[in-house]
Amino acid sequence: MTRDTTSRDAPFIVRSILIQGNRKTMPQIILREIPFKPGDHFKLQDLVKKFEDARRQLMNTVLFHEVIVALKSLDGYNVDVLVDVKERWYIFPLPYFKTVDRNWNQWIVENKLSLTRVNYGLKLLYNNFTGYNDKLRVWVINGYTKQLSFNYDRLYIDKKLKWGLNVGMDIGKNREVNYMSEDNKQVFYKDPARFIRSFYRTNAELTYRKAIKTRHRFGIAYNEERVSDTIVKLNPSYFKFGLNHVRYMELYYTMSYFNVDYIPYPTSGYAAEVTLNKKGFNNVLNLWQLTVKGSATYTMLPKTYLNLRVNGILKLPFQQPFYTRQLMGYGDLIMQGYEYYVMDGVAGGTVEAAVSREIFNFKINFPPNRFRSSGYLPVRIFAKIFGDAGYVHNPQPDNNPLTNKMLYSGGFGLDILTLYDFTLKLEWSFNQIGQNGLYLHNRTSSF
Repeated sequence: MTRDTTSRDAPFIVRSILIQGNRKTMPQIILREIPFKPGDHFKLQDLVKKFEDARRQLMNTVLFHEVIVALKSLDGYNVDVLVDVKERWYIFPLPYFKTVDRNWNQWIVENKLSLTRVNYGLKLLYNNFTGYNDKLRVWVINGYTKQLSFNYDRLYIDKKLKWGLNVGMDIGKNREVNYMSEDNKQVFYKDPARFIRSFYRTNAELTYRKAIKTRHRFGIAYNEERVSDTIVKLNPSYFKFGLNHVRYMELYYTMSYFNVDYIPYPTSGYAAEVTLNKKGFNNVLNLWQLTVKGSATYTMLPKTYLNLRVNGILKLPFQQPFYTRQLMGYGDLIMQGYEYYVMDGVAGGTVEAAVSREIFNFKINFPPNRFRSSGYLPVRIFAKIFGDAGYVHNPQPDNNPLTNKMLYSGGFGLDILTLYDFTLKLEWSFNQIGQNGLYLHNRTSSF
């Protein structure tokens, strides 16, 4: 790992690094994030900056509630450094309840809180499974989707802490399928008597992180997707050639870069992610997809921040079946103010600007016990104003008037950030087709 070690002329020498509070986390995982090591020389002002860099990197591992990096003792020009961490609670065997709609508004307003459109079951989330910042995920899901999922993500599998491994599997089936879009709304077909869609996916990926801020992912996956003949009759281009079943291999590469103060809700710094994905290798399914995300956040005034975000997707060739044309409104690519709409296509993107100001920062205290590592609930509340612009290109627009035109929206709202990186967004948005309303979101990344 590359470290910015100052000249030997700098007077202060890091003699030792003492770590405390890590009951579960291995010391080498903590040391991996610290941008200095015993024997490094620094000027005093540079050493203070390194302390803050180390604290920020350790917080971005999302392993800890609190991190303090400070001077422990000073013996002449020899410096002993203390790293004091307060670990999170890592294991969550929890009931699972989640709407299958694309956002909360669609479920609450359009589908009237229908319990037929929710998944329920059990999930096991075990973060820091072996102390190496690895993650185990197991889902057993019933309701709208019958699904079994497993994922294990090990950040480091080698002694130099550079290479990692991720493996996963999903298998499931549905009684309802979104088979087309009309008026930029999803159109569904449901058969209460039988399952009309089944899917299977398994994947494995290697990750590489040479230093601190950049990570590379190299993945391979196998996918199967099957729908009933009824879906193909309703939309012959759901898959190509009127097929109701596809099997395909998938290769992908992702490069992500984070240089922000806090990944779940940055108030300064930059983040970027680029993904190149290849799905299918024949004329039944043939897709190249490039996805680009970027974020920049600046401090304008004390507790006042400017955030700029861009997202873009390009799919080649342009002639794609409905199955691979889903674009805006699905997943991460959304526009505020258009939560009730989807825009299918093969190329598109969004630009967003937001100004936020922290208006509250407080803690709700409660008695600690052996099941909790924190004796309080932190709450930060930001007020914001924002504006969006977006565009989706679709060579087969059909009856979807919001594609192939510039879209604009804006609004104001509150972001509520609390324990375990949960961010609730309350936004009153306006769009160019004359609609406005209150929308609810949660987001846990810089994008």
